[in-house]
Amino acid sequence: MGMITSSVKIKNNQLPDKPGVYIMKDGTGEILYIGKATSLKRRVESYFTRPRDNRIEEMVGKIAAIDYQEQPTAIEALFLEANLIKRHQPYYNILEKDDKSFSYLVITDEEFPRPFLLRASDFDDNSAGQYKAVYGPFTSARAVRASLDIVRKAIPWSTCTPGQKRPCFYVHLKQCPGVCVDVISSKDYSKIIRDLMAFFEGRRLVIVRRYQKEMMAASKEQKYELAAELRNRVRALEHIRDIAVLAADDRRQTADDGGEEVGILGRLEAYDISNISGTSGTASMVVFRHGTPVKALYRKFKIRDVLGADDYASLREVLRRRFHHREHGWEWPNLILIDGGIGQVNAALEVVRKLDAARIIPVIGMVKGPNRKREDLVVPPAFLGLLSTLEKHKDILVHARDESHRFAIAYHRALRAQPYKTTNNK
Repeated sequence: MGMITSSVKIKNNQLPDKPGVYIMKDGTGEILYIGKATSLKRRVESYFTRPRDNRIEEMVGKIAAIDYQEQPTAIEALFLEANLIKRHQPYYNILEKDDKSFSYLVITDEEFPRPFLLRASDFDDNSAGQYKAVYGPFTSARAVRASLDIVRKAIPWSTCTPGQKRPCFYVHLKQCPGVCVDVISSKDYSKIIRDLMAFFEGRRLVIVRRYQKEMMAASKEQKYELAAELRNRVRALEHIRDIAVLAADDRRQTADDGGEEVGILGRLEAYDISNISGTSGTASMVVFRHGTPVKALYRKFKIRDVLGADDYASLREVLRRRFHHREHGWEWPNLILIDGGIGQVNAALEVVRKLDAARIIPVIGMVKGPNRKREDLVVPPAFLGLLSTLEKHKDILVHARDESHRFAIAYHRALRAQPYKTTNNK
């Protein structure tokens, strides 16, 4: 257990390397502090191995026992922490609240309820009654936003108002049930909101079991489209990719994640080139921050100077144009991911090595393995020192690669559908 004092009683005499919530108690059983972590073991041990400010050092000196509750996902740990803090009001959590900007997640009480974040300064206990549900307070609004983006893929809600002429962007992504174009009743929509609230209250498995039951019933009634939709929701709930939800908070508070890992996951840019029959070459750039997609930063490119299907030349052109925009406020990436093998990676490195930078930006590739059932990373010798970190977060890299491919194909199809329309692109 590292440097944890032997007099501190640990639940089950060990801390698991899994997501969850830890509960620190004094000698009388009074709860001192409640926290969340992607790894209970690493986070709790960090309190005893890393220098802290006076307040935390004082708290650590009072710890006599550490309890914990494992959670299947970091999202569930995030909401369990908030629920437990609200219930127990631990002394050191209250002190923390005094000098941090907290946020609340609220569900509006209207015909088509919506979830949104409120700053603590805009919320008080007297206003809680005007909402359908209130969750929090949360120390990290970023973590809550990331959670909402992930959960929306499984439980699609709407932020729209009815009566719009066209469906919103999220309808096309199947992350909005169509409130905007009046294709769902308030009664059916309320069921979605109840599921969302149940998830936030820690009942994910209950929702999964009910969706599975409804899926089987729909299949028996030959409602195959509904059955397929429910199947996709079940898969999304069972395979939540949420490592990024608590990752940034963990890195701020623990010493064992390492600065190198923070840098790599700070801003990841993934690129894909799309050619069909050697015409209308396009490229996409998608951006992930700490493992979470930031769609407002996605960019698309129409290949201007390359004739025919030349991925290497197209990549060089796109990256030259991308880095030209650093003069216009585009933040530099911490890692570049190319959808392709060593040839594409070397083409990208030709551009990156010419940049006026303090150090070269790591460039890696991703290709399908020999049996097409796995993804292989392509890491140049100069960056092999990053390999273990890259493998650790391979799910994020696969997600980013898939996003870049989807975004490039969508743009390519749009261009082909409107060949004579002038398109603004970077």
